[in-house]
Amino acid sequence: MMKEFDRKIVLENGSEFYGWGFGARKEAFNELVFNTSMVGYQEIVSDPSYTDQMVCMTYPLIGNYGMTDEDYETKTPTMGGIIVREYNDVPSNFRYTKTLDEVLSEYDIPGISGVDTRKITRIIRAEGSQRVLITAPETPKEAALERLLQYKIPTDMVSRVSCKKRWYSRTPCHKYDVVAVDCGIKLNIVRKLNEKGCNVTVVPYNVTADEIMRLKPDGLFLSNGPGDPQNVTGVINVVKSLQGRLPIFGICLGHQIISLALGANTFKMKFGHRGGNHPVMNMQTGKIEITSQNHSFAVDADSLKSTPLRLTHKNLLDNTAEGVECPEKQLFSVQYHPESAPGPQDSDYLFDKFISLMDRGCQNA
Repeated sequence: MMKEFDRKIVLENGSEFYGWGFGARKEAFNELVFNTSMVGYQEIVSDPSYTDQMVCMTYPLIGNYGMTDEDYETKTPTMGGIIVREYNDVPSNFRYTKTLDEVLSEYDIPGISGVDTRKITRIIRAEGSQRVLITAPETPKEAALERLLQYKIPTDMVSRVSCKKRWYSRTPCHKYDVVAVDCGIKLNIVRKLNEKGCNVTVVPYNVTADEIMRLKPDGLFLSNGPGDPQNVTGVINVVKSLQGRLPIFGICLGHQIISLALGANTFKMKFGHRGGNHPVMNMQTGKIEITSQNHSFAVDADSLKSTPLRLTHKNLLDNTAEGVECPEKQLFSVQYHPESAPGPQDSDYLFDKFISLMDRGCQNA
């Protein structure tokens, strides 16, 4: 006998979906988005870029391989919530250490299963990302909508997910020292830099240019993170101050920050890019890369014309700007996540490009 629904979600447009809760049993207001990845729910749940967002997973079965200690993208997940069609609480995976339900409960993240995720995705696709409330099934719709419409999407997410003190990730026989500004950095980016022979010093988002230079880095990395890049004015000013003084590489939010610092504009997309199979053209080689993406904001490609930046990559689904560079100032960035490598290591060359810029700088020093 099917148990009664014990949770529901209410969308800003008035739609209601009833289901069964897992994870934290609490009310939560969030921005509703969808992700089309077939695997990788652990990386999604632990990606700081999903702070204050409730993610509707389009793949119908979630939880079936559990959660593994080595695969987290942050030590403390801050996702707003997760919506799935079918939740599996009996994982089949020799590496798993906890179930998804246990992890969500531990970090106070609500989940709901048994809802029509295809319909929710179509609503987002047609109407755009919107506010959502997860609540008890008996909550009156009118009361839920009234509270929902009063909810304002926060603007302080980066300050909440960034580290409070600098920390280090070292590798044997390192060749380069990199300072990484943590706006919500994914741990696999740090691992990738370590693989390339870099000692990494991760610093808080409110670091100053002088503090960075006192660390005597060979290069500066700007991380991914949640929210509107225009709210991260401190990091924008750091790029303005350090451009041309050392190599700079940005990913996702870091890409948007670099673009803003050099005079381009950004805008909020209708429903963003979130998934593991977005085709991106490298305009310098003509090759197509299959990329992992997670962002609500994008760089206005037309606004690049009045800046020293040039477009290096574009999204083949909607022609949005996916990469920029300014060789004269030794900086470049991409909107997608090369460290996630959904294809056959398509994007490893970007880290190699950063290494070559630092190598050139070390030789000239």
